[in-house]
Amino acid sequence: MVGMLTQAQSLVERAKALGIKFFLVSYTDLLGGTRAKLVPATQMAAVEKDGAFFCSFASNLGLGPEAAEIAAVPDPDSLIQLPWEPTVGWVASDVYFEGEPFPAAPRMMLNRVIDQAAALGYTHRTGVEAEFFLLRQTEKGYEIADPKDTADRPCYDQLNLMRQFDLISTLVTYMEDLGWQPYQCDHEDANGQFELNWTYSDARTTCDRHVFFKYMVKTLAEQRGFIATFMPKPFSHITGNGGHVHNSLWQGDTNVFAKGADEGGLSPLGYNFLGGVLAHGKGLAALCAPTVNSYRRLGASTTASGSTWSPRYISYGGNNRSHLIRIPDKGRFECRMIDGAVNLYLATAGLLAAGLEGIKQQIDPGQRIDENLFARGDEFTNLQTLPHNLYEAMAALKQDALLMDMMGELGAKTFLEMKAKEWNAFNTQITTWEMDQYVNI
Repeated sequence: MVGMLTQAQSLVERAKALGIKFFLVSYTDLLGGTRAKLVPATQMAAVEKDGAFFCSFASNLGLGPEAAEIAAVPDPDSLIQLPWEPTVGWVASDVYFEGEPFPAAPRMMLNRVIDQAAALGYTHRTGVEAEFFLLRQTEKGYEIADPKDTADRPCYDQLNLMRQFDLISTLVTYMEDLGWQPYQCDHEDANGQFELNWTYSDARTTCDRHVFFKYMVKTLAEQRGFIATFMPKPFSHITGNGGHVHNSLWQGDTNVFAKGADEGGLSPLGYNFLGGVLAHGKGLAALCAPTVNSYRRLGASTTASGSTWSPRYISYGGNNRSHLIRIPDKGRFECRMIDGAVNLYLATAGLLAAGLEGIKQQIDPGQRIDENLFARGDEFTNLQTLPHNLYEAMAALKQDALLMDMMGELGAKTFLEMKAKEWNAFNTQITTWEMDQYVNI
């Protein structure tokens, strides 16, 4: 219904047409957190013009208590009417500080790179595969919500999928109503794990929808007594949550990754873009796999199903899920190191910046590898591995001038400081494994 309204309409006019009484004016911080103010529709004229104001020090964007407020200025094109509460409209926002675009906000970083692509005549289009677990919290801790979902190889299991039909079908219906064109959903490779797919769009729209999707899944799961988590690796013995992103580059209605593509699926320009992503693979890991827990997923050796489905090497192949980059079909490629904890604005900005440099520098990605790298990766001694932990990923990001420039001085500094604090906090903890291993030493 939102899509039927004209772009020229103000949010106040849209509210009247749609019966919206409140707006969630939302922005995403550097850690991927979604922050919002609830604004009565009667007050949205001022907010649409000047923004909703947030205390800078509490904003997770690197500003101190001495700083003035940031302003979250809603993007009318991002409006989503909450399907389960249609009196509320959600809007993604651009962040301003003292009247100027604030460079350290993730959506603003993505905007800058999108503008760079547009100056070259390109539109970046993406689609995301968002995986999540459904859990219950018990006295023993977090457990799979469905006690019958216990198979070692549960991927695509029909019974396990259909026992969650109420939640899954509701999500699909809502996405259809919103015009997202969902097309498939399944039980994934881990117990209690699911994936819903919707049609690709321009990169900023995909990021906005991903933020809202996570909010929607968590809300609807909570209403049913579940906990939905996008945590990369909640359980050591089963597959973790990916957030794989499919990428293509367009000029108008022409997919330039497909135009002149070879049998491998990409055009020369597409391979250059891919080459840029591979060249910055280590630094990109910090943006695509941004938590301590992310490297439990990337570094896993095996799972109950027999495969981790997560890459270890900076490599690419055809329709081959053992690589960092997979080319599943003509005219697009999939980045598989992205996980459920991703701040998709940051990761997408990094992928696009790296890809554009690949085009400018005509970076050759080398020959694709058609082997199973899960089984034979050690045989390819020329391949670099992805970082083994968050500390290595942060070190790689610091050394990547392109990505540091893409984030901007304050954004990069704040992100690295936050992640250093996370890493140090993790290292102070004594784990159950350590006690079991060393208590009698």
